[in-house]
Amino acid sequence: METIQTYNENVLNTYKRYPVVFNKGKGVWLFDKNGDKYLDMCAGIAVSGLGHSHPAIVKAIRKQAGKLIHTSNLYYNEVNGELAAKLTAVTGYSKVFFCNSGAEANEAAIKLARKFGKLTLGEKKHKIITMSNSFHGRTIATITATGQPKYQKDFTPLLGGFVYAEYNNIEAIEKLVDSETAAIIVEPVQGEGGVHPADFEFIKKLRELCDKYNALLIFDEIQTGVGRTGTMFCYEQYAPVKPDLFTSAKAIAGGLPMGVLFVSEKLKDILQPGDHASTFGGNLVCSAAAIAVLDTIQKDKILSNVVKSSKYIFEKLNSMKKEFPVIKDVRGLGLLIGMETDIPAPELVNELLTKKIVTVPAGANVVRFIPPLIIKTKEIDFMLSGLREILVKRK
Repeated sequence: METIQTYNENVLNTYKRYPVVFNKGKGVWLFDKNGDKYLDMCAGIAVSGLGHSHPAIVKAIRKQAGKLIHTSNLYYNEVNGELAAKLTAVTGYSKVFFCNSGAEANEAAIKLARKFGKLTLGEKKHKIITMSNSFHGRTIATITATGQPKYQKDFTPLLGGFVYAEYNNIEAIEKLVDSETAAIIVEPVQGEGGVHPADFEFIKKLRELCDKYNALLIFDEIQTGVGRTGTMFCYEQYAPVKPDLFTSAKAIAGGLPMGVLFVSEKLKDILQPGDHASTFGGNLVCSAAAIAVLDTIQKDKILSNVVKSSKYIFEKLNSMKKEFPVIKDVRGLGLLIGMETDIPAPELVNELLTKKIVTVPAGANVVRFIPPLIIKTKEIDFMLSGLREILVKRK
């Protein structure tokens, strides 16, 4: 209670926090101050992809912190350069920009798109099409891009030049796109908006429209990146379609703050010195952690485990759906899974917490299961057992 009281007295009330204090983590498990053990089916909202206290990440952080923590982006350093080379190699994209979060990465993408538009057609080519029910961050620019009025209503006037269309509805996009469109931004899976994957044909048509009107296709992979959906980045599942640029964050540095903007060859020289910056972007310790994440995903065949675990969870949840009518839908990709029910999501999340299972809502009636990518069948069964106990009581 002392920690909770300290928070309430000293920290701005911008989160609805659950009444638990975690102070240790190991693998897919979290431990509270009393030593109670919780299965983490949230992973810090898709951040702790390799779980908690992963030895490779801990070792990399300790080693780099003992050498050098920060210099500034006015100078070169070996670790940041190594990370950039690994990221461009694994994606095939030309260059990257480092920052501290998903919102910052999306800000960078928006600025690049606006400058691209100005260079190609002048001031008129500035419009950005985004999707209803999307989520791109909480800065003024990124809540403007976010197609959910509940995040915007208290912070008007918003940034101009953004228009909204229904997700997975290409006809709605066609009515909005024109020569003044600089970019279309889309999440391949809407996370906060209820875990809705984009249809392949929808993404294909977006690519065609962007090519037709010389606009940029931007993927927001803040939540879907770094193995979450079973490929290193979700855009790979829409091949041969590729975005012109995409953003990633959350799991990229294993729990440390990092965001990344990836740009294709044709965009590599759009942003020039003075156009954009981030004081802590590419921090040496965060970069060392990110290198450890990338190396571990490859070495330990993490993507194969994501595919296997995803298949198991979907099979079990769909089986429960047949048994419990309260479950309305199970959807998602990889280990980004949404379960829609007749139960208000915050209520079900609280009930799962009493069963020592940590989850997170995605809208009013959807609970997200986004565990560490290292989760195994036995741990999934623990979650399923707790969920079953709850649903049986409600049946």
